[in-house]
Amino acid sequence: MSASIRPQVTAGERGAGRHDAEPSRRRRLLVLAICCASIVVVVMDISIVTVALPAIRRDLHASVSGLQWTVDAYTLVLASFLLLAGSTADRVGRRRVFQIGLAAFGLGSLLCALAPSIGLLIAARALQAVGGTMLNPVAMAIVANTFPDPAERAGAIGVFGSMSGLALALGPILGGVLVDGLGWHAVFWINVPIVAAAIVCAALFVPESRAARARRFDPVGQILVVLVLGGLVYAIIESRWLGWTSPVILGLLAVAALAALGLLAYEPRRADPLLELRFFHSVPFSTAISMALLALCGFGAFLFVTTQYLQDVRGMSALTAGLCLLPVGALVLVLSPITGRLIGKRGPRLPLVVAGAALALGGAASVWLGPATPLPVVLAIYLLFGIFLGTVNPPITNTAVSGMPRSMAGVAASLASAGRQTGTTLGVAISGTIVGAAASQGGTAFTDVAHGVWWLLAGLGLGVLALGLLSTGRWAMATAERAAALFGPRA
Repeated sequence: MSASIRPQVTAGERGAGRHDAEPSRRRRLLVLAICCASIVVVVMDISIVTVALPAIRRDLHASVSGLQWTVDAYTLVLASFLLLAGSTADRVGRRRVFQIGLAAFGLGSLLCALAPSIGLLIAARALQAVGGTMLNPVAMAIVANTFPDPAERAGAIGVFGSMSGLALALGPILGGVLVDGLGWHAVFWINVPIVAAAIVCAALFVPESRAARARRFDPVGQILVVLVLGGLVYAIIESRWLGWTSPVILGLLAVAALAALGLLAYEPRRADPLLELRFFHSVPFSTAISMALLALCGFGAFLFVTTQYLQDVRGMSALTAGLCLLPVGALVLVLSPITGRLIGKRGPRLPLVVAGAALALGGAASVWLGPATPLPVVLAIYLLFGIFLGTVNPPITNTAVSGMPRSMAGVAASLASAGRQTGTTLGVAISGTIVGAAASQGGTAFTDVAHGVWWLLAGLGLGVLALGLLSTGRWAMATAERAAALFGPRA
């Protein structure tokens, strides 16, 4: 049986809001390039900031908690509102929401560059993320609807998915160049001209599209999603200062748990739920979301700890630290297209097994990193993380959207993206809590407490490996077929 189930297409979907019945191949590729540019700036802003954290801490006198929130305010808002943005775009028009998102992201970037304090920087990062929520899943839906041929669509989605991993890996390198050359503000200034060009190109070349049947707004579901993610992340970040037995922390965890139960009870009763639980009847879809969460939790933790290890423990400049991560970016660039072709020929199992094993080995090997570890050894360990990131994103993206009706493309893509952003958010929150005050002390004090982060990564890698095996068998693919049938031919 094929590893990918072809999405269902309705007559209404084919004609809904399309300017061209069959856009030329050149125009389709141009639309893909515009969407890839948007995903690069949104995802790169997760990792590009990590290399600037030591400079931000010195310049704005930020605490470890402030640094965590500089990253997590962005990823938390992304994770919380991706579902709303995807369903809204399906309803009111994907190009329209895409353009609004570009404008909001550009304004947020401008305010970040001008922020005089850590509090205002965190607030501007949240605004930046509001725009980002309208770009990530909406761009995926635009790509899915621009390429009507299943084979072309699979290739385009593979390219789009690989951009996410490439942006994460190259962010620290570009960030190092900008921070050393122009200061940490430059990592935000660079977004402004890119966003301006994308707004113009979207107006000229991206066709408007929307779902054949509009989905209604679900305010209760949206509030519950924010409570789940916000309560959990806030509790993790602030637990170091307040303690896990603090009434505040226990109260936040209780709110998150009750909100999660509320989602499970409330969403199935709605005709158009924000969180479409029927997707999770598909084992490949469910495990894709889980693997996205585990994988990006691992990579988020890796970036947060590694950039501080290289600069604060080994005394490197931001540029040198970024260049040390070049093996990661290079492997993502080389392996992502190869992985995409491999998925088309043999399915996603092998890439997922390789990715999980590489993350587990990379985490275990990092336990031996210290202030005097020879640099070639450090770079060799980072190669494992490059193999992991280069092989994990394409199969997750492919698995998440396989078998889902195209009319639900925005919602399905939003769930996959939410899994990634939630994973990154938790990775930064957990790793920052583990290293704690040692982040500013450097030396063996930092490397000793970082052992907990590296063993966490090893466990996450084993989880990805196990889920990869589970999601690619015949039984799993049969559940995907049954899940697609739940939506019916008019979905």
